Amino acid sequence: MLGIIGPIFFMLLFIIGISVFLHFVPLGLWISAIAAGVRVGIVTLVGMRLRRVPPAKIVLPLIKANKAGLDVTVNQLEAHYLAGGNVDRVVDALIAAHRAEIPLPFQRAAAIDLAGRDVLEAVQMSVNPKVIETPIVAAVAKNGIELKVKARVTVRANIDRLVGGAGEATVLARVGEGIITTVGSSVDHKDVLANPDHISKTVLAKGLDAGTAFEILSIDIADIDVGRNIGAELMTDQAEAEKRIAQAKAEERRAMAVANEQEMKAYTQEMQAKVVEAQAEVPHALSIALREGRIGVMDYYNMNNITADTQMRETISKSGPAVANPSTESKEPRR
Repeated sequence: MLGIIGPIFFMLLFIIGISVFLHFVPLGLWISAIAAGVRVGIVTLVGMRLRRVPPAKIVLPLIKANKAGLDVTVNQLEAHYLAGGNVDRVVDALIAAHRAEIPLPFQRAAAIDLAGRDVLEAVQMSVNPKVIETPIVAAVAKNGIELKVKARVTVRANIDRLVGGAGEATVLARVGEGIITTVGSSVDHKDVLANPDHISKTVLAKGLDAGTAFEILSIDIADIDVGRNIGAELMTDQAEAEKRIAQAKAEERRAMAVANEQEMKAYTQEMQAKVVEAQAEVPHALSIALREGRIGVMDYYNMNNITADTQMRETISKSGPAVANPSTESKEPRR
């Protein structure tokens, strides 16, 4: 029994040792690299295992790059992997750039990838430009008519400005600003409708791609719609506001007139009260004057006659001219 257990134990140890050796020494990748003509030492592969770098993610892209004729080393790929980059995507971008004859060194491709941009998509966009459609941009011409413009911007990735360059949102914002400026400087909206290419030429001449990660190839106006008459609406609103101001001022003047009228009525009533009070004192003053002999009886009668004559004249003036009584008119005798 003991004689059987010993060989089995040594066989298990041998199997475990072979498994550990094959884990740290990927012979399959080493043989594949040699077959592809890529020089990768066993020590290098073991070092990748110790540095916790999957050898397959380094060796396979290295083989791909070598077959494409690129000068890429193991240390470059491993350093990019340890920095958190996508090695396979960088190698694919380098191969695509090499095929399209676009100058793209490994350092720049790695920097673009580490910056968070898709370097392969950027290379593909350099070969095949991308069309970006702007949202509807509302602009108002000088005659007050609103125009709703939609444009298509054809851009190509600028490899040299991918690191630190602005993205698509900046390009769209600048194009929208250029459309608003161009339409706003037009005297009549009909000029814009007749020559929509004027917008494209004006906006394209402004150099809107400065500081961005793209190169603007063309700006094409896709659609123009006539919107509201903003000028007329503003004039209507202004007229309505002026009307309300005038009504408020008129109401203020009316209130002041009513207040003045009430004040005058109160003043008139006060004066009438004083007149009545003064008239009430007249008989008493006359009696005192008669008693003291300052006026005579005839003077008093003359004053009453004058007063009666004045009242009669006032009555006649109020009643108007006398109308002749038709009964008193003379009639002609019959013949």
